[in-house]
Amino acid sequence: MYEDLKGKTALVTGSGKRTGIGFAIADKMASCGANVIIADLGKGPEKIGGVKMGLRQEMEDIASSLTEKYGGKTLTVDLDVTCNDSIQQMMQKVQEQFGSIDVLFNNAGASFGAPSPAHTYNEEAWMKTIDVNLHGTFRISRAVLPMMIARKEGVIVNIASKAGKTPPLANGAYAVAKAGVIMLTKVMALELSRQGIRVNAICPGIIMTDLQVYRFEMEAKFLNQTFAEREKAWANDIPQARIGSPADVADLAVYLSSRESSYITGQALNVDGGLLMAI
Repeated sequence: MYEDLKGKTALVTGSGKRTGIGFAIADKMASCGANVIIADLGKGPEKIGGVKMGLRQEMEDIASSLTEKYGGKTLTVDLDVTCNDSIQQMMQKVQEQFGSIDVLFNNAGASFGAPSPAHTYNEEAWMKTIDVNLHGTFRISRAVLPMMIARKEGVIVNIASKAGKTPPLANGAYAVAKAGVIMLTKVMALELSRQGIRVNAICPGIIMTDLQVYRFEMEAKFLNQTFAEREKAWANDIPQARIGSPADVADLAVYLSSRESSYITGQALNVDGGLLMAI
């Protein structure tokens, strides 16, 4: 429990499904007494590329359950991070209910076109992956920052990826986008430090989200293995010998939003069970 987060308002993008990192962050923030904005697509197909989407009914269920469990205020907003009109509509609703945002978690992300090597990658899928993950982080940050700059106080936590530090096979667009998120984090931290705003990134490793489940299923099918066999194979490559959970990422994310981490900015911190240990 971080007492300084009580009464703060946090926007968590991509938080509209209970199986994701965004939900875990929202739940942890709410448990600290923060007001939480659940932002996700809200509408569209149930799945894209085999991965479940954050739709309106689940968003509403999440918001009501957080309020019932922890007593704080919640708001659900439809958000497409690739559309400035959608972002402005979201910001208007946030201002009407809360006035400002204290903490921004840029968690929304997706991968399109994988698996494919870079030299044969579908261009539209490549651009869309970059747009959601990198440009989306830029757009949301740009929309929220005037509130923080006016108060000379605020925190931004960007969810990057291990893929932004070491390249995965056949998922180049996602890797390039997340590498961009890491550098954007450093640029913003440098530019905003004198404004009282801290910006950090988290690089999750192998975390059991819907996307990871989908990847394990695809690999198991390709290799004629069971899901459990693929999970065990991946876990064997991790020093801690287990797959991470969204809660593992949320614990660090919420710490980075609190004053306990007040002297940390411009960092890209791994949450990966020791998978990456390079200096």
